[in-house]
Amino acid sequence: MLELITRFGPGFGPGFSPFWLIGPIFWLLVLATLIVLAVVFARRNRQLWQHGGPSAWRAAASAEQVLGERFARGEIDETEYRQRLDVLRAGRPQPQK
Repeated sequence: MLELITRFGPGFGPGFSPFWLIGPIFWLLVLATLIVLAVVFARRNRQLWQHGGPSAWRAAASAEQVLGERFARGEIDETEYRQRLDVLRAGRPQPQK
């Protein structure tokens, strides 16, 4: 056994092995992924809160739903429906993809 240690060194293998890089590279990728997710989350929330927050999005969606229901019941015609829908959508920012 002593002969193997002195012959091959402390790793029981000849030469240099690049496998010690796998651990640090893995953790750098994990850290980079967390940073990217945090930046995306922060930008999305900032855009959302600049336009009135989640309640403003729900209110606009429910207003469109009520308008659609009124159109379906025949209370308003297509021209009025489209005009009012354009007004509702003009005041609300469109979600970015």
